[in-house]
Amino acid sequence: MPETSRAQLIHIDTDRRLGHEWDEWDGRALPNGGDFSALPGLFFRYAALTICAGLVALAGVLYLLAPRLTLVAAALPVILAWALAAGVAVASVWFGVLLLSFYGGVALLPEGLLERGPYLRLMNLTSLVARVFSRRDWVEHAAIDVYNALAERRRRRVGKGELLVLIPRCLSKQALDGVLAIAGRYDVPVFVATRGQLARRVIRERRPRAVVAVACERDMMTGLRDVAGKLPVLGLTMQLPNGPCRDAVLELAVMDRWVRSLVGA
Repeated sequence: MPETSRAQLIHIDTDRRLGHEWDEWDGRALPNGGDFSALPGLFFRYAALTICAGLVALAGVLYLLAPRLTLVAAALPVILAWALAAGVAVASVWFGVLLLSFYGGVALLPEGLLERGPYLRLMNLTSLVARVFSRRDWVEHAAIDVYNALAERRRRRVGKGELLVLIPRCLSKQALDGVLAIAGRYDVPVFVATRGQLARRVIRERRPRAVVAVACERDMMTGLRDVAGKLPVLGLTMQLPNGPCRDAVLELAVMDRWVRSLVGA
């Protein structure tokens, strides 16, 4: 298709409002002009803290319940302690494999055991911990970047009719025009979600084999949790120079690369 081709723009309405994650925003300018870029190491540090905190919490619960568990069966606390120790070992090995997969450039586990499996749960738990330290958006950005790097290494290919591009309604005109130009160039449809649960309804109706989604870090985390375990997704985060849900911008070169690689153009 010629460079000037523009994709068809399809609006969908669903039941969870996009941008609801920003309901507490007070109208002030966002840090760094709404750019929450962060190195992957930030996520890994918070993820390690999350795993350790979870294991310590489980150990504390076991310690407190041990006297009552003994009444049920004398050996039960010991059995559970060994089970917890095994869990520590498994979590440590898995986290080590995650690090090697990311920094080594080769995915060492199937996607169901890595970025589309336990990693999704770790992302969300780590986000909860990061909120305690007021680092939510930066940690989520780093987590999404790690997820995308692992997903890209699968080198998935789909037909043009099997790929969906999902975008929010808050893009700037320039960003929207750029997205439509890219989608038109590779002949893939673009859906604008005016309310939440953006992926589920489209997926149910269109049955795609892959999705390229655009959202801020907070909505992207929700979308990945909802969809990525069931369907391959690449998630492109936005910058918010005028605050959330207004005139957002994105890296069009990254979107072009993702769409081109997925459809094999």
